[in-house]
Amino acid sequence: MKLGLINSAWAQAGRETSYGIRMTKEIGFDTIDIFTDPLDIDVKERKLIKRECDKVGLPIVSVACVAVGLVDFNPSVQRFHMTRCKAFLDLVYEFEAKNLLLVLGEYIWEQQVIPPKEQWQIAVKNLRDLGKYAADLGVQVALELEPFKLSLLNNVDNMVRFIDEVNHPAVRANIDISHLELAKVKPEELRRLKGKAIHVHLSDCDGKVHGDLPPGRGVMNFEPYLREIKALGIDGAVSIELEYSPEPAKIADWVREAYTATDRLMQAAGLRG
Repeated sequence: MKLGLINSAWAQAGRETSYGIRMTKEIGFDTIDIFTDPLDIDVKERKLIKRECDKVGLPIVSVACVAVGLVDFNPSVQRFHMTRCKAFLDLVYEFEAKNLLLVLGEYIWEQQVIPPKEQWQIAVKNLRDLGKYAADLGVQVALELEPFKLSLLNNVDNMVRFIDEVNHPAVRANIDISHLELAKVKPEELRRLKGKAIHVHLSDCDGKVHGDLPPGRGVMNFEPYLREIKALGIDGAVSIELEYSPEPAKIADWVREAYTATDRLMQAAGLRG
């Protein structure tokens, strides 16, 4: 697998797009994931991202999208988010990337007003439609498992059931290792994602709350998860996810630390290559 970085690490530290792309390559990453919104950037920014990545030889693997409105009970909200997600998929195609990393929403009102089954069915229908749109572009959707108690996809059971019900080859799973720890998912449970997972996120956490820290700064035991991921035979990338560095002025050191630790872990697991 390749080792990548989600470029939000640079953006959240206030560094401009070109700098982040150049530094990602300079530090040694094989690939990059882009966190942006096609409805918020103009054609100049889109061209800049692709041009700079091409210039340094850094392939874009994934574009990240949070679309909690896909499971909203209001049809008008769903329509907007479907249109927005299709714009994201167009951007994936434009960037010559492989997948849209998609974060679904949560059950609202603590599952007390809208029947959970109804929200689930809305999500299945909308992802089946997005799968068809993605397939027409030759790309895929990678669904992220979120560790929060009301998230639709918060454990392997729900992820497997959801992908099976959507029943479209363009709709697959992302594996976020720290999310698995927070959701109390054992490494061996990943075996159920054989043939269903296409992308991986890696970061550390304190074992209690969402953190996205460089490996070694938290409590994660990565080795068992990486062994299981290797056995899945994913032809993709492990992308480091870093959020909100405590010292934005030292973001390059923060990213370099994460790169060095992750490269060591992947090499030990026989994963990078």
